[in-house]
Amino acid sequence: MKGTRLGIGFTVAAAALLALAPSAVAVTPESASATYDCGIWGGGAATLTATQDGDTATITLSTALTAPIAIGENTLASDLALTLNGGDTQTHFTGTVNPAMASGDPITVGPLTGTVASGDSLDSYLATGDAYSLSVLYLGVTVTCQATTVQDPGPFVF
Repeated sequence: MKGTRLGIGFTVAAAALLALAPSAVAVTPESASATYDCGIWGGGAATLTATQDGDTATITLSTALTAPIAIGENTLASDLALTLNGGDTQTHFTGTVNPAMASGDPITVGPLTGTVASGDSLDSYLATGDAYSLSVLYLGVTVTCQATTVQDPGPFVF
């Protein structure tokens, strides 16, 4: 009887520890690149880095664009639109998180936060012809960028 109680106690303790374990899930690939066109603001290669924790994901985007002036930390309001599962639906990652950047530094935004479901496949290339893949607002000026290529090595799969 004593062994049975110990066994049950151990099982309950193990289940409790598993319930408290972090729910981080791997996203693949963790990093991808795409080319962006930002109109008069320029364009070029961008690197996107993704992480996932349950149904919340973050993406940080580092661009080839350079800051025309110094930009303070957490002052860029950004919206990154990604095509969901190759269809017409989009998932948006938003936020006002960015590092401080000196004039001439590459522009980086994020981590931007969005909601994902298991199996979601997200790519920054919007084949639906929407106005932008990335929108960044700073000092009342909005810069919009369109991804002109699909992500390499492929879309993020959550």
